[in-house]
Amino acid sequence: MDLGEVTGMDLGEVTGMDLGEVTGMALGEVTGMALGEVTGMLRIEALSGFLRKGELLVKQLKTVDTPLMTCLLGGPPHTGKSTIAAKIAIDSGFSIETVSAETMVGLQESTKVSRIVEVFEDAYKSPFSIIILDDIERLIEYVPIGPRRFSNLILQTLLVLVKRNPPKGKKLLVIGTTSCERAIVEDMGFLKAFNVHFEVPTLKPTDMVEVLKQQNFFYSWDIDNAVEALGSEIPIKRLLKLMEMAILGKECNDADAIREGRQKIDIYHFYDCVRVFEP
Repeated sequence: MDLGEVTGMDLGEVTGMDLGEVTGMALGEVTGMALGEVTGMLRIEALSGFLRKGELLVKQLKTVDTPLMTCLLGGPPHTGKSTIAAKIAIDSGFSIETVSAETMVGLQESTKVSRIVEVFEDAYKSPFSIIILDDIERLIEYVPIGPRRFSNLILQTLLVLVKRNPPKGKKLLVIGTTSCERAIVEDMGFLKAFNVHFEVPTLKPTDMVEVLKQQNFFYSWDIDNAVEALGSEIPIKRLLKLMEMAILGKECNDADAIREGRQKIDIYHFYDCVRVFEP
């Protein structure tokens, strides 16, 4: 399905930007699949709860005399945190602003700080706004190897802005995403800065079964074997990329036929893809 079918409205009307700008990456680079397929994955039990929690935050901001709500989505890489944040933002109907490392490549530290402040100031111009702080560790230039290094100036700027109420009459929801371990996020002060903190998990075998059944790319009798080949857990984006590889990678496969349900992924080809795609 297209984005209009997913959201019930044209994305440009909602945000003035495409999904790639909301998440900081092009959708094709994430999965090679249509937006409907990606957001459809968020309906599985392991991830749909985060959308419901996001809806509650939006509802609270709309109905309660609270000017500011903040939410931090943590968890391992490739678990869909950015996509969840983008879906919450799009469904809210609020004005959307994003801050991501991709938008500030090559900028000096002071310029990055100015850009971040500018984003918050722009958000304050609308009655209801959402700011997505995508990959916070990259925003603060965190280096996990050796002695921990990061930009303290950017860190302190974010901590101040995340806790600062918007001007009177304005409502703001800030959603941050991070793949850092909880202890590191806590040391940096983000757990105290955000109102709520949710951990987005990797998929377990029961979740994988749900995804594979939903995609309908395998014969029913091959699903258990496919899940066994995937192991005890896998991030959802890695699973989606793996399925895309299985659809496109075999010369005799008809990718369109598989997507339309007229043909299925060969389980032995899938095994080969799993071996190649092992992290």
